[in-house]
Amino acid sequence: MSGPEVITLGCRLNAAESVAMRHLAADEDDLIIVNSCAVTNEAVRQTRQAIRRAKRARPEARVFVTGCAAQVEPETFAGMPEVSRVLGNREKFDATSFTDEAEARVSDIMAVQTTAPHLVTGFSERTRAFVEVQNGCDHRCTFCIIPYGRGNSRSVPAGLVVDKIKALVDEGHREVVLTGVDVTSYGPDLPGRPTLGRLVERILKYVPTLPRLRLSSLDSVEIDERLEKVICDEPRFMPHLHMSFQAGDDMILKRMKRRHNRANAIETVARLKARRPDIAIGADLIAGFPTETEEMAENSLRLIDECDIVMGHIFPYSPKRGTPAARMPQVAHAAIKERARRLRAATARRKTLWLQSLVGTRQNVLVERKDGLGHAENFAPVRVAGGAAVGHIATVNVIALENDMLIGDAV
Repeated sequence: MSGPEVITLGCRLNAAESVAMRHLAADEDDLIIVNSCAVTNEAVRQTRQAIRRAKRARPEARVFVTGCAAQVEPETFAGMPEVSRVLGNREKFDATSFTDEAEARVSDIMAVQTTAPHLVTGFSERTRAFVEVQNGCDHRCTFCIIPYGRGNSRSVPAGLVVDKIKALVDEGHREVVLTGVDVTSYGPDLPGRPTLGRLVERILKYVPTLPRLRLSSLDSVEIDERLEKVICDEPRFMPHLHMSFQAGDDMILKRMKRRHNRANAIETVARLKARRPDIAIGADLIAGFPTETEEMAENSLRLIDECDIVMGHIFPYSPKRGTPAARMPQVAHAAIKERARRLRAATARRKTLWLQSLVGTRQNVLVERKDGLGHAENFAPVRVAGGAAVGHIATVNVIALENDMLIGDAV
């Protein structure tokens, strides 16, 4: 093996940062880096499980744990016999952290005022690239521990982002996804207070050879007129948005300390779809937030149809120590499980109907695997019958739907 083995849990930002760490520790062949996630208790459990599994497979290797779970619960991982070192989210971008002489370090993430602009890239089969443009979060949703793992919001200067994307396109990448913890909060910490909309405009203007651009999860309340215009009018911006809705009931949203209400969510989607009807909507939804009644849960369930959510990420609520929601009256575990099941069933039904509606259409598909698997502009999964070259954007006539996968013939 050349270089460290990196195990990634959690978000796309973690995936991008794992690639950066792999480069930083390129000379450490006996090293396993576990880049952890703290978004739910289940994510922390999976991190511990991944550590034990990795050590069993390679007992001679050193195991370093970093990421959000390591930042907020360093003692949890320092106490595991399989773990050689715990590193905070700041320390994982210091090459000396991975050497034999270094010590475990988890510093105060709130003291970090910049992100690492030279480490903004992650790759997916050399077809899609994830580019970190923002890190941290200034908001304090009552269920969320992530600001304590990532620190306050900070942005990468636009010029550095543009230069990185130019280099990626020159290397053959056909699609870029801009990632961050709270990507729609991009810019206020930079000179001139640029917005995410301005950043996207600059990328599309100064990298004319970039065929496809996407954004990671968005806070709908921060989609301003400038960003909306790009989303709706720019053909190189892909018609797929993932919204951080979390709930569809106003009282629950208030108790979550979200900045939008139910009507805002519905109106935002309706406005975007009126201007660009082919936009596919994904969303995060939490089942069983503290104090949620059956009526409140039904409001979240109805949001799936009202916002035409065809790709749902459903999270059964679990209390995170240190968050205000953990001190609120909790919903019974059985009720949480049942509400999550209903949300998943509703989003699955909506997704199937959406995919069925695409049979008979023509889609442009970025081929990501040798077997012809890729994604259309709206992020629908498509397999090109007979295969196609990885990295090729194929024009495909969709002829069938099999197991939630569109099948198409290249034109």
